[in-house]
Amino acid sequence: MIGKLAVLILILILIPKYLSSRQVPIYEPKLPSIEQIFSDNHNLVSSLPKERVRVIIATGDIIPARSVNSQVFRKKDFNWPYLNTADTLKNADITFANLECPLIEDCPVTDTGMIFCGDSRNVQGLVFAGIDIVSLANNHSANYGQGALDETINLLNSQGISVTGVEGARYITVRGITFAILGYNDIEKIQPGISNVNEVKIKAEIEIAKKSSDVVIVTFHWGAEYQDLPDDRQKYLGHFAIDAGADLIIGNHPHNIQPVEIYKGKLITYAHGNFVFDQEWSLKTKQGVVGKYTFYDNQLVDVEYYPVLIENYGQPKFSSGEEKNKILKKMETLSITGAADRI
Repeated sequence: MIGKLAVLILILILIPKYLSSRQVPIYEPKLPSIEQIFSDNHNLVSSLPKERVRVIIATGDIIPARSVNSQVFRKKDFNWPYLNTADTLKNADITFANLECPLIEDCPVTDTGMIFCGDSRNVQGLVFAGIDIVSLANNHSANYGQGALDETINLLNSQGISVTGVEGARYITVRGITFAILGYNDIEKIQPGISNVNEVKIKAEIEIAKKSSDVVIVTFHWGAEYQDLPDDRQKYLGHFAIDAGADLIIGNHPHNIQPVEIYKGKLITYAHGNFVFDQEWSLKTKQGVVGKYTFYDNQLVDVEYYPVLIENYGQPKFSSGEEKNKILKKMETLSITGAADRI
């Protein structure tokens, strides 16, 4: 009897230990490495509970001005720039873009010039593409003055598109997780009517955003045009914003794709390149990437980039095959070697 009791006690002790050893490890969300970001394996997202996953998509520069504006009139279709990419852009909880020109009713149709505007009906394309929020913190938003800037903001808001980069953060809540999105311009002289880079202001606005959100995203319009690597100023601002509490940095303006950097466990994408623009005078300015940033609750757990190639002065299409691999490989190489060596 005693022997049977001892066996029973032993079984009761060993079975829980055996079962615990067979359990699936608890998932610990963390930022992927550079190598993971540029790998072919992004299957993690599909294995996570959908109710705890939030996806943000960010494009490169959208400038429906000059030849892009002319093209939509020639095509008689304001959705034309986004026909090849809208399905992917819409497949996100939040789709963000840098809108680098005012949208106004009396915008002249032209293929030349450096003072940018787009016809107000270009907002139809943004809606068609599923754009949820844009930043106007850049060096062309105020090209036609405060009146045109106000007209643009009112137009976007009337179509359900939020605007950041003007004053303070914009907040978007997705299944209980609130994202705060801030935008700042660091190009040329101080631009009227938008949020220009000022370290005191950035720090204060990030601190305010941290109190009202779960994730703080800071977008910068920065750097030198047509450069493959971020300059010291970009590095400084990206690090400064993260030190102040930002969780993700999204950069634009150089019109070239630039690398990413992991700094203190946070990601900086220095430049996504062009997305909708007419710079077809070089291969680099015809290229860009769409960034897909996947969060598990408030933690960024997967990052994937989709290269695009712009055709016909304003219509991007997703790259594939060797063209896609070449862009991503270069971006990865610069991320591992070039970006980290600047400071």
